[in-house]
Amino acid sequence: MYAILLNVHSYLRWLVLILGILAIYRGFKGAQSGAPFTESDRKSGLFFLISVHTQLLIGLLLYFVFSPVTQAAFADFGAAMKDPAVRLIAVEHITVNILAAILVTVAYSKNKKAIADAQKHKNAWLLFGIALLLILSRIPWSRLA
Repeated sequence: MYAILLNVHSYLRWLVLILGILAIYRGFKGAQSGAPFTESDRKSGLFFLISVHTQLLIGLLLYFVFSPVTQAAFADFGAAMKDPAVRLIAVEHITVNILAAILVTVAYSKNKKAIADAQKHKNAWLLFGIALLLILSRIPWSRLA
C-alpha cells in the first residue's frame, strides 16, 4: 500500500503544480487587464484547492500510517533531525505543505466573500502564488518519479 500511495502522491504533484500555475496565471491576467472574475476563474481556484487537499490527505496517510521513513524518524527523532533528507520528510515537508494548504483554503474562501473582482484576482495570484512557492520549496526533488 505504501508504494501505491507514494506513487499517487508523486504523480499528483504534477497536477497540483499545473492547476496552481493556471490559477495564478488567471488571477494575474485578470488583475492586469481589469477583467471581471469569471466562473472559469473561480473553478481554476477550486480545482487547485481540491488537488492540494487531495494531495494533503494522501500525504497525511503516508506520514502517519504507511511511511517507513517517518516511522524510523519517530523512533529516534534526535537522529532524524541530524539527517537533512529525513528531516525534510519528517518535519519540513509536512509543516510547509500544511501551511500551503491552509493558504490555498484562505485564498479560496476570501474570494467567495470578496465583492470586487480586482480583489478576487489579486487574492488568486498573490495567495495562490505564495502557496505554490511554499509547495515548490519542499518537494523532495531528488525523489522525482
